Amino acid sequence: MLMSKKGLGLELSSQGLSFALATGGKTLRLDAGVSQPFSPGTIQLSRREPNIINPKAFVASVKEAHLRLLTKERSVSVALPDATGRVMLLDLEARFKSREEGVDIIRWKLKKSLPFDIASVHLDYQILEERDNGAVSLLVSLISRPVVTQYEELLIEAGLEPKYLDFTSFNLYRLFSPRLDMSDNGAFVTFYRGSMTVLIFHGGVLSFYRTKETAGEAQNLYREINSSFLVYHDKHPGQTVSEVFCMAEASDAEGFRSLVAEASGLEPVLLDLERMVTLNQGVGLDKAALSALAGSLGAAARSL
Repeated sequence: MLMSKKGLGLELSSQGLSFALATGGKTLRLDAGVSQPFSPGTIQLSRREPNIINPKAFVASVKEAHLRLLTKERSVSVALPDATGRVMLLDLEARFKSREEGVDIIRWKLKKSLPFDIASVHLDYQILEERDNGAVSLLVSLISRPVVTQYEELLIEAGLEPKYLDFTSFNLYRLFSPRLDMSDNGAFVTFYRGSMTVLIFHGGVLSFYRTKETAGEAQNLYREINSSFLVYHDKHPGQTVSEVFCMAEASDAEGFRSLVAEASGLEPVLLDLERMVTLNQGVGLDKAALSALAGSLGAAARSL
C-alpha cells in the first residue's frame, strides 16, 4: 500500500502559534493539531524591524508545541501574519525571459514608489495572467529581510526546517480553494487573527487584494469591507461580483456573515472548515479548536 504524503504547517501570530499535521488526498485529513498562546510580549508585528522581542520564549513555545504533535516531521510550511509584509497586484507591459529577470524588473518598477529601500526586502511573485498584447499581471509579495531572516533562524534553532513562508491570508485561500476555484467572479472575505482580508477574482484571476489589521468592531469591519467593494468597482467598472464567500473564527462566524452581507449587498456563503477537513481517528477537536488551526492547515496543504 502506498504511503500517503504528510504535510506539516505552522501558523504564527502575535497571540500564539498553531501546528497542523495533515495528509493529502481527495479530502485534507488532519492527523494532529496543536494551538498554543505566546507569553505576553513575545512578538510585536512590524514590516521593518524583527518581530520576535523575546527569542528565548518563542523558541521554547515552538519546541513545546512541536513535541505535543508526537511527530518526527520537521520540514514545515509557515504562515506569517499579513502585517509582517506587503502584497500588491502589479501590471507590466512586457513579459520577461526568466524569474531572475522578472525580479529585477519588479524591483526597478517599485523602486520609486515604496517608502523603503527595495534592495532590503525579499521579493517573490506569481504570474496571474498573460495577455495577448504581451502584458502580464502579477501578484507580488514583499517582506523585509531582517524580519523573514529572524523567523527562519529561530525556527531552525527550535529544530524545524522552514520550507515555505507565506502570508496567512493566502494559506486560508489555499485551504478553501477547492470550493473557491469553482467561482470565476467571486470574492473571499475573511476576518481571522485580528486581520480583515478581501480577495476578489474576475474570470478566475485575482484582480483585487486588501488586508487590514483591525480590532474587529462591527462598525470598523463594515466600513473596511464596504470600502473594499467600492474601490474594486471604481477600478474595474463593468466587472461584477456574482458570489461572495466568507470565513471567520468559529465564535465570530455567523455575525461576520451577516456583516459581510450588509457591506457587500450580496448574500455570502459561510465556508465551513468541517466540510473541508476530515479528522483522523483519535483526533478530538470541537468546532472552535479546529477553527484555530485554519492557518496552519492551509500551510500544511502547501506541502502536499
